Parts: sequence; structure tokens; C-alpha cells
Amino acid sequence: MKKISITVLLIIMAVNIMQSQQSKKQPNVIIVFIDDMGYGDLGTYGATGYTTPNIDKMAAEGMKFTNFYVAQPVCSASRAGLLTGCYPNRISFPGVIAPGRNIGINPDEYTIAEMFKEQGYRTAAFGKWHVGDQKKFLPLQQGFDEFLGLPYSNDFWPRNSITGEKLAKGNGRYDLPELPLIQGNDKIGEIKSMADQDNLTTLYTEKAVDFINKNSKKPFFVYLAHSMGHVPLGVSKKFKGKSEQGLYGDVVMELDWSLGQINKALKENKIEDNTIVIFTSDNGPWLSFGNHAGSAGGLREGKMTSWEGGQRVPFIIKWPGVTPNGTVCDKLGSTIDLLPTFASIIKGKLSNNKIDGVNITSLFKGDFSTSPRESILYYFGNNNLNAVRKGNWKLVFPHKWKSYETKPGNDGKYGGKIDQSSKKAQLFDMTRDPGERYDVIEEHPEIVKEIMVIAEKARKELGDKNVGISEGTEMRAIGTIE
Repeated sequence: MKKISITVLLIIMAVNIMQSQQSKKQPNVIIVFIDDMGYGDLGTYGATGYTTPNIDKMAAEGMKFTNFYVAQPVCSASRAGLLTGCYPNRISFPGVIAPGRNIGINPDEYTIAEMFKEQGYRTAAFGKWHVGDQKKFLPLQQGFDEFLGLPYSNDFWPRNSITGEKLAKGNGRYDLPELPLIQGNDKIGEIKSMADQDNLTTLYTEKAVDFINKNSKKPFFVYLAHSMGHVPLGVSKKFKGKSEQGLYGDVVMELDWSLGQINKALKENKIEDNTIVIFTSDNGPWLSFGNHAGSAGGLREGKMTSWEGGQRVPFIIKWPGVTPNGTVCDKLGSTIDLLPTFASIIKGKLSNNKIDGVNITSLFKGDFSTSPRESILYYFGNNNLNAVRKGNWKLVFPHKWKSYETKPGNDGKYGGKIDQSSKKAQLFDMTRDPGERYDVIEEHPEIVKEIMVIAEKARKELGDKNVGISEGTEMRAIGTIE
């Protein structure tokens, strides 16, 4: 009897060891996705007037990228790219989806949440969704087990975004409903005052912490997509008036606090060493709002443009025991790379649908001798290919944009933009000229020829209305409700 008991005990110990080893192979993953945060809005990227100690500590203990890009420089398209691993125009996704439209991510697309879920992960989304607000397109139908947040941007409401007062009839947003707060598939409340906006960062953070506490014994994936710092800006009393940069600085300080709360929960649950945390933004700053907007950190222009300030974003990853501490990666990377990269890390599968993301695990591990991503496509507008980057070179094609290079707004009041257009192609050396001010196209015809090979392939597959190609041969349909 004693021998049998010892044998059973040994088996139990062996199983526990195997489960422990399996757990280590399946790291938890948290993606913190900020709204409208510019390249220069964090201390580790040069921000002044406020501090971001938790984010800076994460960079010191992990890896910071200096050439990381979103799929497009605007909300809905950027998020669709992260979730599907595709350039948004491949899945026929527009820049911004307004409330009530009958479109969203096609159910035939395979999301990053579905990939994690199929590998036994618990999955949750907290915060801003904005890739379709009809039930068919909400997070629970896209691979997430839990959701609490807003179905779209926090400025899609019938109120003044400074005072919170109801807009007058005739205003373009007068007929919008109050902002719905959604849990699962159901509306559980409304955001209808600036005080409600002030609570959003804390609300999302508390929900994420609660999810971590409840699921610490199993692998999980958290997509924490903050509504801030999109206007209207909201910040709790904990941080109101704390920065030297006004309300936007206060907001960033609270977002830094939020990351600190996430890290605290990981540490208390003793899973910090087995959790990958990513901190990044959906696009560049909305510069029209002056001190209610962030900084592009010296890059040209901002959100909704194909210049660097619109599409290049801060990106920090901490993967304990894997990412070398305090390293800086200058290789190209993109949010569309996260799906295939994490599929490789956790041995997940990929869809049969073609995607545009590539596996950049080697960069996360500090192997900078590799360059898994060779180029970046700058699509924007109604399927316009405005630029292509290859290595350190960026070729900008003739296109129109709305420039921020005019007097900005202030205290949340919109300052407007001015129409601009480039009449000829321009080439910029991103190593020496990240501000894109000095055209060197005449000196490097061979570089232009190399980049045009990439551009012509993209135009064939994905289209380019700048040259009269409405649709590419490899575009797929967006999800619709008949």
C-alpha cells in the first residue's frame, strides 16, 4: 500500500512539473493600446513637463523600438490592422467607422484573440473597440471572452467636448446617442458628462486588474485599449492639475499610473516573470487641439497623415528573461506583426487568409542581425498609397493631405488644418532626416527603383487610387449586415 502511495505521489509530482513547464511555455500577454499618443509623449522618448516612471521603467527592463508603425494613421483602420495582422485595405476596412454603420471586421477574418483562445487562453478586451458597433462585430464575436468599454471613439457623442453640454440642433453630432458603455454584448450605462469621461481610465484599469487576479492560474490575453488621450480628454482627480503640460500631460500621467497598476497585479499574483507586456499607440497626435494633444517628437505632421508623425508610434515590450534589458531596436516593426509573432511564440496557428504581418520574434529576443520586416506601406484615405519605406529610405508619392502646419487650437478648441499637396515624388533618408524636410530623390535613383518594385506589387494586390487603381486583386470583403 505504501509503495502504491509513493508511486501515486511521484506521478502527481511529475504531472505538476509538466504543467509548470507548460505554463512557462505559454506566457500571458497584455497589449496596452493608447489612443492618439504621439511619438514624443513618453519620458523615454523625450517628453517634458510630466513624468512617466512606470513606462520608463518598462523600457529600462525591456526593449524600446524607434521605427515602429501602425497599419494606418487613424483609429478604426489601425485597430483592424492589429487585430487581423493585415493592412486595413486588404480587408476593405475604412479609416473611421461612424456609429450605427452596418460594417465591421468580417467574421471570416481570424483575429489575434481567436488565435489565443484556440490555444487555451482566457481573453479580454477593455476600453475602446471601434471596428464595428453592431453586435455581430463586437469583441465577444471576435474571440474575446470578456469586454467592457466603448464601441467607438469617446467624441462620438451629442455633447461639447470641453464643457460636456448638449450640442445645439444643427450641429453634425446633435443626433448621436449618448456614449454607450458596453459589457459583453449589452449596454449597461451611458457616458454623458465630462465627469463620466474622467473615470474611463480608472474604470478600464480596474477591470483589467480584476481579470488578471481572476485568471492568474491560467494563460490569458488582455487587450487594454484606452480611450485617452483622444479628445475629449478626461482624467481623474488623482492626476488633474498634476503636470506642467496641462490636461494632456495629466492624462498621460494617469495612463502611466494605469500601467503601474497592471504591473502591481502581475507581481502580486507572482506571474510578472511569465507575462509579456506591450505598450504602444494607435496613431500619432491630433495636433489641431494644441495643448489637448500630444507631440510627434520632432517627426513631421500627425494623425491622419502619411508623414512620420502620423504613423510612427512609441512601442515598448517587456518579456522577462527574453528581451534584453534596456535595449533599443531601430529595425522596422508594425502592429500588424503582433498576430504572427505571438502565434509563433505560443505555437498558435494562422488563418489560411493571406496577412501582411511578419514574425518579429527575433527582434524581441535582441537578434538585430535580422530584419524580418523589409518595408512599410503608408496607405490612407480612400485606398491611397501615399508612401513606401524600405530600410532607411522613404519614398513619398504625390498626394493630398490636410496639414497641421498652421495655428493650432488651444484648451481643446479645434484649430483646423490647411489643404496641402505634393506635386512630385520625394525621397527621404530616415537616418539623417526623420523630419522629412530634405528631398534627395535626384541623388539616389537606384533606391527609388528598388522601392518602386514594392510599390507596384502593393498597387496590384491592394490598389492605389492615387494612380487610378480602385481595387487590388487580393482585397477581401469587409463584414456587413444586410
